[in-house]
Amino acid sequence: MLYEIKESIILSFDALRSNKLRAFLASLGVVIGISIVIMMGWLLGGLDKAMQDTFSVIGTDMLYVDKWDWTGGDKWDRLRNRKNVTMSQAEQLKELHGSAEYVIPNINQWATTIEFGGETYAGMTAVGTTAENVHTPVGNLLLGRFFNDFEEEYGSNVIVIGYLVYATIFQGKDPIGKTIKLNGRPLRVIGVVQKRGTMFFDFIDRQMFLPLKKYAGIWSIDKRSMSIGIKAGLNKDLDEVRNETIGLMRIIRNLKPNEPNDFSVNETKAFEKSIADIRFQVYTVGIGMTLLAFIVGIIGIMNIMFVTVTERTKEIGIRKSLGAKKRSIWIQFLVESSILCLLGAFLSLVICSIIAYLAATYLPTYFPEIGFLLPVLPTELFIIAAIVSVLVGLLAGLIPAIRASNLDPVEALRFD
Repeated sequence: MLYEIKESIILSFDALRSNKLRAFLASLGVVIGISIVIMMGWLLGGLDKAMQDTFSVIGTDMLYVDKWDWTGGDKWDRLRNRKNVTMSQAEQLKELHGSAEYVIPNINQWATTIEFGGETYAGMTAVGTTAENVHTPVGNLLLGRFFNDFEEEYGSNVIVIGYLVYATIFQGKDPIGKTIKLNGRPLRVIGVVQKRGTMFFDFIDRQMFLPLKKYAGIWSIDKRSMSIGIKAGLNKDLDEVRNETIGLMRIIRNLKPNEPNDFSVNETKAFEKSIADIRFQVYTVGIGMTLLAFIVGIIGIMNIMFVTVTERTKEIGIRKSLGAKKRSIWIQFLVESSILCLLGAFLSLVICSIIAYLAATYLPTYFPEIGFLLPVLPTELFIIAAIVSVLVGLLAGLIPAIRASNLDPVEALRFD
């Protein structure tokens, strides 16, 4: 059996070398199908990386009480009519909470304009918060430090800027100690947050953090809704912290037992459904295109194998007259169709590897939101490509192999 397979492999390569163009054209459908499988796996791998990056940005042990549902799961008009989450509620929650490690109020001023060096920069977000925010993912700094309790207490003129703010305004130069103006108020830069933006949270690098009291001196916080960050400390405590948070917020906001929550508790789990929906869409489109390509590929290879059977009819007759078994004949044709598909898979891997490297290396320069792309293909995709190509080859070569093995040796010898 092994000897027959070895001989079939040698014969198959001889046949493919003598008909290079025909073999290439026959395997095009397989090349396209395998390429779609590989690129789909590559994109999903990048998507998983983006998801993990997003989780690290939010914090896997963090909850955020907010008026808004960050995933967009609820209708906007219903959320708009909710009561604001106020500073008073944040203070009550902090005082009453027993299981959380930190309770941190945050309030955003969107579309903030920065003045520096005679230039104006728009589209940034100012965040008023407390010094305890240093214990969240925000505290991972590229340069400088976060503001301390003393600076928070006295509302000092200090600010910590996000990576995109730093890159846009200072363009790689040292920003520490420099003064920028927000709404005409001078603030001294004391730190830069590491780059954290992902395809799901690309706006986050535009944020700037300043003491809550200083924020309140620049913008009013009385009629604004805020977000309350709650750090559980240990992931295993998250369920307990979430339940206590919901219960306390219902009490603080005077909700009756039969009334639904008029606030959202946002966390990393909230994005799992969004990720699952995207994965499903990629799978649906990818599988549909893959099946179509494989059908075309199987038909093309099957036709080529039928032509091959016709060309080798006399050869098959000679082999059968000399005692070759049916098994030897169909093994030869199945091996040849499988090798044809394997060569298509190899070509697909080369092409897809080049595309993946170029896309991941150069495209994020112009489109930062796709920085999640991986520069190399995951190893398991090579295995999947090989297995799928062999299965397609066996399926495409099965009927021609059966037809070849069933030829009558006498009639085959007469064929011209």
